Amino acid sequence: MQKQQQVRQSMIIIGGGLGGLSTGCYARMNGYQTHILEMHEIPGGCCTAWEKGDFMFDWCVSWLLGSGPGNEMHQIWREIGALDGKEIRHPEIFNIVTTSNGDQVRFYSDPEKLEAHLTAISPVDQLQIRRFCDGLRQFIACLKVYPFLRPVGLMSFWDRTKMMASFIPYFNLIRKTITVLMTDYSKQFKSPILQEAFNFILYEKHPNFPVLPFYFQLASHATHSAGVPEGGSLGLAMSIEQRYKRLGGEITYNAKVEEILVKNDVAVGVRLTDGSELFADIIVSAADGYTTVMKMLHGRYLTPVYKKLYTETIKKPEMVFPGYYTLFLGLKKPLPDAEYCTTYLLPEDVAKNLPGIRHPSINVQLRNGLYPELAPQETSMIYVSYFCDIEPWRALTDGTEQVPREKDGQIIHTLPLQRGSAYQKAKKQTANAIISFLENYFPGLREAVVVRDAATPMTQIRYTNNYEGSVLGWQPFVEGGETLEEEVKRNGPGIPGLGNFYFSGVWVTTGGLIRAATAGRHVLQFICKDDKKTFTANIEEGAVAPTHKVLAPRTPWQRKQWPAPVPIYNIPEPTVELAELV
Repeated sequence: MQKQQQVRQSMIIIGGGLGGLSTGCYARMNGYQTHILEMHEIPGGCCTAWEKGDFMFDWCVSWLLGSGPGNEMHQIWREIGALDGKEIRHPEIFNIVTTSNGDQVRFYSDPEKLEAHLTAISPVDQLQIRRFCDGLRQFIACLKVYPFLRPVGLMSFWDRTKMMASFIPYFNLIRKTITVLMTDYSKQFKSPILQEAFNFILYEKHPNFPVLPFYFQLASHATHSAGVPEGGSLGLAMSIEQRYKRLGGEITYNAKVEEILVKNDVAVGVRLTDGSELFADIIVSAADGYTTVMKMLHGRYLTPVYKKLYTETIKKPEMVFPGYYTLFLGLKKPLPDAEYCTTYLLPEDVAKNLPGIRHPSINVQLRNGLYPELAPQETSMIYVSYFCDIEPWRALTDGTEQVPREKDGQIIHTLPLQRGSAYQKAKKQTANAIISFLENYFPGLREAVVVRDAATPMTQIRYTNNYEGSVLGWQPFVEGGETLEEEVKRNGPGIPGLGNFYFSGVWVTTGGLIRAATAGRHVLQFICKDDKKTFTANIEEGAVAPTHKVLAPRTPWQRKQWPAPVPIYNIPEPTVELAELV
């Protein structure tokens, strides 16, 4: 008589970012005993913020897909308590692109306003503009049928057939927009301004993105499902953490996993950096993918697919999202004419002063316009970012990239590091170059700064241990992301040959907060299937749905009001010092 398999009840989840928190919520909804282990002192991972003086510098959410109803993304956020009782803010303009010549394109998500604005810029492109806006109108209708609740790998033949049937009215639109890169599509415009600006709709240039994700973002924004949540990024993470705790889940901070323990080809527990060991029936890693497979598992149990992904593909250019350089400026005065979000295309003599920059542009947001509760009244908070390779910063760094140290009798893994004078000098010079450039648009900016802070991909490693400081893991639409998606469809979010182990978070999907949250729901559906349980999920009883507020456009930008550019050569040292230990 065959021995009956032991019923799995307990689960360890590695990582307290949104993927880990979501996994914990859905695991508790389905009756599993859960324990999340997070190396930081707070939840959220990349979805975070920190205090500096009187300001809360919000690092993550510039838009949140699924923040409004009418799509499956929103249901996931409601189930894990992310948005309950919050006000969601929706700027009318998704992004503004300002070229190095001072021309400006305002990307309204409303197709009527967008068409009128683009046509006014380039009447000769009227036909091409109308085609693009007609596509956006179609995609707005298409958005409601996009599947997020159930993984394709668990759909039956008839489920997949029904899903595909729902896309029939939009088949040609999707076919065309997923096969044409935006870098090629933008060349169809006759206007050089539009040719350049369209590549930066999503804040940075994504050279491997087809047109489809641009439509997806604009359509979500147009339907009030890509706003920003009251309380910001850390507030979002803490709301999910509270939902998890109300469900009865356990979470331990300052707990860094060093090794996943395996016995007879079955994951049985974890060993922490302090030597302690914890055991459970199921191990889920919502931590960095490379760290999980190459360090926690020591490179064992790699199928040919995962071996190639983590030893070859991951090292190729453009396979993984890069990190960011970010600069926060807290100002002692309001900026009533500042736009909520603008991407500035940089002259080469400015871009060359920004280490690791991938494309000559910076995204600048009036963060207190989106999150007024995170800054004092009559002040301003500016957030500047650019996609950034880690190597120029790593080359300037002395010492190790992350060191646990004792503080107040407790081991802390994310304490600041003294990375050396060259690194600190480069951070100051980079911040100063950006401030000097922005003086062209905000005269008197330097004198108004009362507090500032900066972070590089090295900072990201210190806080999350993500591969090369990446913020989103595998990129979609390229070899890495496409290979991963096919592998999960075939074999689920685990590693064949290693029992009781599963992946969650962005390293088992392709980037973005909603993808991280969705991964938690999906992995529990696979776990429930393996345990022959019926998966269940629900919105918390009595939870209050979020409200929505549309933010009217700010005063239109007028180039003639502003002075000539300020030279960036011989930049003086800042009057307000950056933190030396960031």
